[in-house]
Amino acid sequence: MSDLSLQQAIDNIYTSINNDNEEIDAHIAALKAAMAREGVKEAVFEPSKLAQSNRQGRKIMQSYFKKKGVAVAFSKSE
Repeated sequence: MSDLSLQQAIDNIYTSINNDNEEIDAHIAALKAAMAREGVKEAVFEPSKLAQSNRQGRKIMQSYFKKKGVAVAFSKSE
């Protein structure tokens, strides 16, 4: 498997979330690797692309990703 760019890894996370978290742990690991390669400390997601974009859904996502070693932030809605 080739190394994914940070944006590809984030796009895979969106796809996984919208498919009932299918293979989410593998996608989080790929995201973490992409972040390390690109020197990024925090993955930024767009709430509008999430299955549950409400505050509770975002907090659950942040908590789960933090347990996997990935800091998550959300872009401001426009």
